[in-house]
Amino acid sequence: MAMTNRPRTGGFFHLVLLGLAVTATGLAQDNPQAPASATKVVGTIKVLSGNNLTIASDAGTAMIVTVQDSTRMVRTEPGAKDLKGATPITLQELQSGDRVLVRGKTGEDGKSLVASSIIVIKGGDVAAKQQQEREDWQKRGRGGLVMAVDAAAGTITISNTTMAGTKTTVIHVSRDTIIRRYAPDSVKFDDARPGTIDQIKVGDQLRARGTRSADGGELAAEEIVSGTFRNIAGTVISADAANNSLSVQDLLTKKPVTLKISGDSQLRSLPAMVAQRIAVRLKGGSPEGSGTAAAGQPAPAKAGEMPAANGGSARSAGDFQQMLNRMPAVSLADLQKGTAVMIVATEGTASSHPTAVTLLTGVDPILTAAPDSSRAAMLLSPWNLGGADAAAGSQ
Repeated sequence: MAMTNRPRTGGFFHLVLLGLAVTATGLAQDNPQAPASATKVVGTIKVLSGNNLTIASDAGTAMIVTVQDSTRMVRTEPGAKDLKGATPITLQELQSGDRVLVRGKTGEDGKSLVASSIIVIKGGDVAAKQQQEREDWQKRGRGGLVMAVDAAAGTITISNTTMAGTKTTVIHVSRDTIIRRYAPDSVKFDDARPGTIDQIKVGDQLRARGTRSADGGELAAEEIVSGTFRNIAGTVISADAANNSLSVQDLLTKKPVTLKISGDSQLRSLPAMVAQRIAVRLKGGSPEGSGTAAAGQPAPAKAGEMPAANGGSARSAGDFQQMLNRMPAVSLADLQKGTAVMIVATEGTASSHPTAVTLLTGVDPILTAAPDSSRAAMLLSPWNLGGADAAAGSQ
């Protein structure tokens, strides 16, 4: 989804926000002094100065929060649904980066708030939970393109194309399965909205995590995220750094496509060795012919493994996504006319161009090896929903 270099919360903050929203109700019930009409602000602490906190709210505004001696403050864990496990916390224990839900009276300027209560989730707890989420998606996740949907039976069939071939997985959806859907033209998992199985359609990208069958052909999903994205393989026509836009000649449709480049777009350069190995796989060959590494050289990737940046192998697309994050970044200025690229992008809207999610350069050998450019682009598809966020999972 998924899909930047910087550490990202990815799909994790929905857990934080859910916990904060639910515990806010409990806190209000436990604190009869809290005004019934109190304003609620959810955000991240940016600056602490005396008894004032500068909060960057999730609504995109800055709020100065004044903490009084009577302000009730408690610390809870990410995703907590009540305050049973909450513990008191002092103003001196707060730090920049902590997540908070503040209730209180807003000042006349609308930019300040006198807090009656504050729920705190420590930034370190967020990071730890984020890492736990990421590892769980990698361990128990499965992603690919939707091939079939049977809403009545509660099943979704996905296909994942790799150099080793195509593998299908049947995803089983129950009433307890959490389903989320990427917001239109958004590249952020944070923007994913609650959805239903009826919204998922053939051609969508989907990632699920849950309990896999012994043979890996089925998965009982605990959580699903899906979205409609475009796969583009082509060459650069022009790049406009001033307007953060890129024009590409799509090799499949033979038509030009204009793309937006946002701060969340991931632009990377694929190392020549990796591109060549992928190209060999697309042709049905074995890297380095015999499959045996020369003395002092890393072993070639085995069947079903992704070639890693150091010439070895990455055992899954989740591993490849991690490798992708370490690849050299490129800028719009680097994208000269004729540069070969593979791109995953949003669909775009009637009034807005598609936004690039992931863009790879250095893909000339891959496009040469796969005259059907759609196949080459499909190789990139499953990596999208992993992005650099907590939803990254193995294939």
